[in-house]
Amino acid sequence: MSHIVVVTTTTTTTTSTPDGGFCNLGYARSFQGLLKIGQVVILLIAFLCVHCEDRWIENSSFNYFEVVTAWFLVVFSVFFLMHLFRLQSKITCINWMLTEFLHYAVGGILVFIASIVVAVKSYGVSALIAGSVFGFIATFLIAISIWTSYKVTCGSQPTGAAV
Repeated sequence: MSHIVVVTTTTTTTTSTPDGGFCNLGYARSFQGLLKIGQVVILLIAFLCVHCEDRWIENSSFNYFEVVTAWFLVVFSVFFLMHLFRLQSKITCINWMLTEFLHYAVGGILVFIASIVVAVKSYGVSALIAGSVFGFIATFLIAISIWTSYKVTCGSQPTGAAV
């Protein structure tokens, strides 16, 4: 009577990251992470400057500024959290580089327009002027994000034909 012995070996491979588990704390200290944090903080300040003064002046242009800054404040916070928790690698059905690039492009244009409108309609009110200035600073930070995103996406393409 013969017996067959089957030995099954299971190997589990875990990869550890230098900064621990599921949270990428290194991203928060990187240039891109600090840039996103800066954008969120500047947009929050711009929103609060206009929102606190908007109660006294009824004008739909200030409401437009509030909506634009609040929306992109939330969107950029979500992008930061996605990178921080590495969610873009788990949701692979979306091209996150292109999605971020388009959001930054649209956000830069809309925040710039909103800042111009608030600057024109500020009537010398210091809180509205400050909100407009912070809107322009946010536009500058968004432009830097667009530039670095484009540089990472396209990289350095060869300009001549190699033989």
